[in-house]
Amino acid sequence: MQQFELIAPCHFGMESVVKNEIYDLGYEISEVSDGRVTFTGDEEAIARANIGLRSAERVLYKVGSFKAQNWDELFNGTYALPWDEILPKNAKFWVTKASSVKSALFSPSDIQSIMKKAMVEKMKTRWHVTYFDEDGASFPVRVFLYKDEVTVGIDTTGESLHKRGYRRLAVKAPIAENLAAGLIMLTPWKAGRILVDPFCGSGTIPIEAALMAANIAPGMKRDFTSKTWTDMIPGTIWDDAIEEAQDLVDMEELKNTDIQGYDIDPDAIYAARENAKSAGIEEYIHLQVRSVEQLSHPKKYGFIITNPPYGERINTFTPGSNTPESLSEIRSERTSPKQAAPAPASEGAEDIAPLYKALGERFRALDSWSMYLITSYEDCEKQIGIKAAKNRKIYNGMLKTYFYQFPGPKPRG
Repeated sequence: MQQFELIAPCHFGMESVVKNEIYDLGYEISEVSDGRVTFTGDEEAIARANIGLRSAERVLYKVGSFKAQNWDELFNGTYALPWDEILPKNAKFWVTKASSVKSALFSPSDIQSIMKKAMVEKMKTRWHVTYFDEDGASFPVRVFLYKDEVTVGIDTTGESLHKRGYRRLAVKAPIAENLAAGLIMLTPWKAGRILVDPFCGSGTIPIEAALMAANIAPGMKRDFTSKTWTDMIPGTIWDDAIEEAQDLVDMEELKNTDIQGYDIDPDAIYAARENAKSAGIEEYIHLQVRSVEQLSHPKKYGFIITNPPYGERINTFTPGSNTPESLSEIRSERTSPKQAAPAPASEGAEDIAPLYKALGERFRALDSWSMYLITSYEDCEKQIGIKAAKNRKIYNGMLKTYFYQFPGPKPRG
């Protein structure tokens, strides 16, 4: 089989998690950089990575890279890439996204336009036509410029990998599924251990934990752009990858795992239950309307993994549609910088301080438990009343957050 260089973009700060996932799939890492992990694999790797990666945002087929400090260099560098060997004659191809950091070329629209022209000119040399219908399979191109180094990739995924397909209802700014999964993988939690999220919102962290406990691949029930690349990736490869993922599912592990989600908002719990039902794991997780002050558990060595409020205003919603867009008034689940900027310290900070204080009190009352939480709230440790053993900087889009880690003792025996 043909070997490809593949790129898995991810949240800044989650590179090590993605790297470990790729190793677990059996592929070699060639480079790790901020927000990206590059690895090598064949056609099967494209299918298996898209279906199996929990913490990555997408999988790109790297076409090549080159230096460009002016528009002529960008055109010539793009033209030199083997588009005529990759794209079929009827391919629909365009530069869907361009980003530039510390580079002479920084206008996304101009980068997209010039690269498209170069791609068309290169395709003309192969097919000897002046116009392309572009009515075939889609080949969306993504380009990253960093210090004038241009990296070009074709998106094999389509909609971001965080869109598993189970989220029927959402709060205003839900934590992304791939970020939730990555956070869980940054902890020692595993199937068979207790997990409680006392600010579960629409249930993302408990649902992702349940999928992990049962070893249900996140991409088993969705489509990918590269499924239509039949000249490059035969349909049998996708069939085999899905069959492999199905064979690895172990519901018995999930049955023996205690996963719970609480939220003070009944509408959020309604959304969480609908999402759990859509994911096919509703009978295996316990979702309940409960305040953080009521957090308790009779057993030892459990985990709190949560995404508490950051300080923005709290809203409510009325369920009435099965699309997240219809729930714009639902209470925020507090992590998406694209939808809600972090509130100034003076706005909402006083309101959430008691929540962190109550969380700290309940955590201290849980003998031998561990706690992991992501937040941009600066007084997190002060209000919890415990200094974190460590924290990890993670960028959720452009919002800088920290993953605070309060590990407890390991179980005896």
